[in-house]
Amino acid sequence: MKVVKTSIQGCLILEPQVFADERGHFFESFSLQKFRNATGVLDNFVQDNHSYSHANVLRGLHYQIEQAQGKLVRVVSGKVWDIAVDLRRSSPTFAQWYGVELSAENQRMLWVPPGCAHGFVVTGEHAVFLYKTTDYYAPAHERTIVWNDPSLAIVWPVATPIVNAKDAAGAAFKQSPSFK
Repeated sequence: MKVVKTSIQGCLILEPQVFADERGHFFESFSLQKFRNATGVLDNFVQDNHSYSHANVLRGLHYQIEQAQGKLVRVVSGKVWDIAVDLRRSSPTFAQWYGVELSAENQRMLWVPPGCAHGFVVTGEHAVFLYKTTDYYAPAHERTIVWNDPSLAIVWPVATPIVNAKDAAGAAFKQSPSFK
């Protein structure tokens, strides 16, 4: 597995070793031992989530202010533009965002550390998106930053995304709780 640092402290792109031949391809999508050795991240994963979204659907920017979740995310069908926003005030990359294309074709994964908000927009016809999380979903602690907050100035590749009511009503970044 190849690990690529991003511009957000602790946020990593993981590129698995893919074995391909005339039959198709094979890769190990997750090994806790290899993940820990390659990244230095010792968190345990406790929950897997699976979403299906149509073209232009935008989900996010989500995080939990308590029971903060680290997320290992990947796309198994389709493609998305994936975003992480650093909400850790002690981080040198606080208030910065990073975006990367994740797709079934490039087979990349993104490690979004606890203390970061996460979101994505579907840039193909659809996307099947998988999340491994380091803590359980806790609705009482879930927070949403509005996807088009002007102070973050995230560049989304979809001009008019499809956003649900909860995400459209997200808080401004400057009014959102953050982490130490």
